[in-house]
Amino acid sequence: MLSEACVPPTGAPLVGRFVRLDVTTAADAPGLFDVYSDERCYEQGFLMMRPHRTPAETEALVEAAVAARAADGTGRTAYTIRLVADGDLGPAGTVVGSSSLGDVDTGREHVHLGWTMYGSRWWGTQVNPESKFLLLAHAFETCGFGRVKIQTDVVNARSRAAILKLGATFEGVTRRDVRRADGSWRDSAVHSILVDEWPTVRAGLLARLEAP
Repeated sequence: MLSEACVPPTGAPLVGRFVRLDVTTAADAPGLFDVYSDERCYEQGFLMMRPHRTPAETEALVEAAVAARAADGTGRTAYTIRLVADGDLGPAGTVVGSSSLGDVDTGREHVHLGWTMYGSRWWGTQVNPESKFLLLAHAFETCGFGRVKIQTDVVNARSRAAILKLGATFEGVTRRDVRRADGSWRDSAVHSILVDEWPTVRAGLLARLEAP
């Protein structure tokens, strides 16, 4: 059931069959270092950061993520993504990635789902579709947002394909949008999912999670 009034992300745990998402804390830095130091994550067009070489780099990133969440939830809410149970994906509790809900505008019912990275070991598994399902369900059904924006670098072909696979609509390109780690400017490919489209997107994600 959809929320009648738009509210910021609550910060409550988001728990599925394969992964759970908890608001990021400083204690998550060691597990996230394994993700942010994975050099494969920076291939195919992810140019916003460089691979982390030391735990201190990840600690600084986590500190910034924690600070970005305002007391009333209107800032960016970063989530650490972990495995729920022992299995083929790894031991329960393993940190597999991070994602966020940010740019919160409750008046316009807009939110941005982004700042996402998964360790390359979990690409092509249930981790991404279930993480997206949990975040989108929270945004639309619990918080009452009407539009979720998802964007990426125009040169990041893997990410753009994954966003379209969700069922998001490509809206266009925001030029010279964000500065990359090397100092160059990124053009952002902007996509969105509207609340009226959520039932179709939801069904598609659930079908992917049920697929063998």
